[in-house]
Amino acid sequence: MEIVNKVSESGILSLDLETFFPKEEIVSFDLKEYLFMELILKEKDFRKALQEKNWNEYNNKNVAVFCSTDSIIPVWAYMLVASYLQPIARNVVFGNVNSTKEKLLLQNIEQIEISEYDDKRIVVKGCGEESIPESAYLLITKLLRPVAKSIMYGEPCSTVPIFKKSISKI
Repeated sequence: MEIVNKVSESGILSLDLETFFPKEEIVSFDLKEYLFMELILKEKDFRKALQEKNWNEYNNKNVAVFCSTDSIIPVWAYMLVASYLQPIARNVVFGNVNSTKEKLLLQNIEQIEISEYDDKRIVVKGCGEESIPESAYLLITKLLRPVAKSIMYGEPCSTVPIFKKSISKI
């Protein structure tokens, strides 16, 4: 008796959202370190500190820019930091490391070639090594729904149906 793998023969495509996480390192740039008493931004001191900073540590990295203290930071301060980071960093994102990771994940998902999934049965993988934010599942469903034959959640052997294209009868 031959064992048949019905899952592999089903034509279902498995999509693992973990593969869309950024591969490059994400580092922090906390404005707190440039504040007087970690509370007050003094423009002259802030500008001087940024000019003297060795920016090479951010070369080709994803940089999460934020302030970890409950201080009022003027918008131009973030703009000034971005002006130093933009020429050398891979990405400059407002937020902490976790929110930056999520933003880059969503950016990567938005770059998928949607035509590859045209009229296909797709299972969006549900379990993995890393926790996938709900926003990623929402986005992939929004992107796939117009083209997919069906969308399911879980594993090919055990899925939850999400969407199935109806066939119009003439």
